[in-house]
Amino acid sequence: MANNYNGLINIYKEPGFTSNDVVAKMRGILKMKKIGHTGTLDPEAVGVLVCCVGSGTKLVEELTDHTKEYIAVCRLGVETDTQDMTGTVIREYHEDTIPDVDALNEAAQAFVGDYDQIPPMYSAIKVGGKKLYELARQGKEIERKPRRIHIDSISILDTSHLADRHEFTMEVRCSKGTYIRTLCNDIGLRLGCGGAMAHLTRTAVGSFHLDTAITLGQLEKLRDEDKVNDVVVPVEDFFKDLDCVHVKSSCRKLIENGNPFTVMDICDAEPDKAQDSQKKDAMYEDGTRVRVYDQDGLFFGVYKYNAKIKRFCVDKNFYTP
Repeated sequence: MANNYNGLINIYKEPGFTSNDVVAKMRGILKMKKIGHTGTLDPEAVGVLVCCVGSGTKLVEELTDHTKEYIAVCRLGVETDTQDMTGTVIREYHEDTIPDVDALNEAAQAFVGDYDQIPPMYSAIKVGGKKLYELARQGKEIERKPRRIHIDSISILDTSHLADRHEFTMEVRCSKGTYIRTLCNDIGLRLGCGGAMAHLTRTAVGSFHLDTAITLGQLEKLRDEDKVNDVVVPVEDFFKDLDCVHVKSSCRKLIENGNPFTVMDICDAEPDKAQDSQKKDAMYEDGTRVRVYDQDGLFFGVYKYNAKIKRFCVDKNFYTP
């Protein structure tokens, strides 16, 4: 029998699994098909992989856009074809080229801000209908256009192994589409000594953090104990920063079907005030997004106010009969 979970689950992706492997295993554990993830992690990378289940899959795009945080170990003095240490070494540099801590800090900070990053050949980006890593495995390399990404911050956390293993650890906060292994490679190139990613942990996606992530094994245990809902973050929590409105029972059919409604269809917290429709319209600016509930407190979705037609129109509908 299929289950009906709706929302977001913060999964700790373990090494050896692709992100799609995690989704496939979750489908088996939860006995449901409607599951998606919100941003690929390389097979050997670990950490936060926010997965959407049921009606939560409508949030995949919004979550993919969220800022992400990583802790990466970078090895200097080497270049590989995959830009990480799982690949084939294509160049090694003399030990004399390994920089000191000050030079490393300076090079890393040069990438903070907007940054035109050339995606690696070993990536899932499609060119001409084929994924780049498929072409790379055939020994082909094609020209890739740089993509504008944004690095909010880079903090060097540990340089204690810079002298012996030529490794340092950094924390990176960045926009979607950022390849951390390419960042390691580019820092190495800027330093003139090459660089490749040795290890990667994603520590946060938006408000989802490592300390609340669960493994697939833990999810399976929760399923057996009938406690999966304990770790499903409700869809409405994702929109907790938006104001909420409750629609009158007489207009419930409108929101059940995703139809627009007016400010006069909203229940008043103070019935004796603001009954005039013009005054109520003035309370909302064009484009204002609100969480919409029925009079009994059931969440229906997110609506956006259209000042031209004086209606709230559906932005994302999460109602399931």
